[in-house]
Amino acid sequence: MTTSTVTSELTEVGSGCFAYVASSGTWGWSNAGLITSGDQSMLVDTLFTVQMTADMLDVMRRAVPAAAEIDVLVNSHADGDHTFGNQLLAGSRIIATERAAHDMGTDAGPERIEMLVANADQLGVAGEFAKYIFGPFDFSGINMTLPTEVFTGKRTLTVGGKTIELLDVGPAHSSGDLIVNVPSDRVAYVADLMFVGGHPAVWAGPISNWIAACNTMLDLDVDVIVPGHGPVTDKDGVREFRDYLAYVQDEAKRLHGLGRNVEQASREIDLAPYASWTDAERIIVAIDTMYREIENNTEPRDLIGLFTGMGELHRDHADQH
Repeated sequence: MTTSTVTSELTEVGSGCFAYVASSGTWGWSNAGLITSGDQSMLVDTLFTVQMTADMLDVMRRAVPAAAEIDVLVNSHADGDHTFGNQLLAGSRIIATERAAHDMGTDAGPERIEMLVANADQLGVAGEFAKYIFGPFDFSGINMTLPTEVFTGKRTLTVGGKTIELLDVGPAHSSGDLIVNVPSDRVAYVADLMFVGGHPAVWAGPISNWIAACNTMLDLDVDVIVPGHGPVTDKDGVREFRDYLAYVQDEAKRLHGLGRNVEQASREIDLAPYASWTDAERIIVAIDTMYREIENNTEPRDLIGLFTGMGELHRDHADQH
């Protein structure tokens, strides 16, 4: 995947609600949202680099006059592909859950990713894979810009004449996930609680909480679901994704009970029903997360080992095709 092969498009999904959707939802290519009413606006997430975010804001401002000044930025969680462009909104209110803000404040920002890519040749398969997924992105000039307001539970805001509900549903994909619900337009922005057409990165869990977050989406009175990666969907898409999570959870428990290690389980699990989904190598992270939960393992994760495993799976899948 190279930057030249992915494009993003701004689409209106409600009356004054917009989705900025990447043509590929693979590593680093995330979606964002724009909610407007009158001359007021809210941005849901920035992108992986300053330039990508600047390009997105330019598209939004040319298409939607209310986006000229973004009043509020909501960060759905702490991952860099949803926060690294925050500095371009430094004059706005920036809101996140308490856990997401903590993660943003303690993470090394892009430095850890840059170190992986810079040292790729010394890291074997892990380095090769890191360079493949992160190499196309230019992380220069990023100054981590943190939330100015945090909350837990539920927060209600207004954008012009619209009421916006922020629902704290983490930990799931990350420790601090939230849903942005726009009841008047029957639209919800759910970020990385939904990956459409791609295997999710299950870094935090527990998956049972993630399944519960899917049920929360299904309980909302909405027609449109804007995911963090992949095309805009609806409640049928949420059900399909929830069923995937439940399947992985059940299979991880079964394979753990059979004594399979993480690598063995990630190769033995049958992903044929999801053969069209991208990024199948992420299954090793999902299995590892489940095993850590089953074993109550709180030791630091072996990230290089996981990147090695993902790289090997990615290479094997490429060879099969």
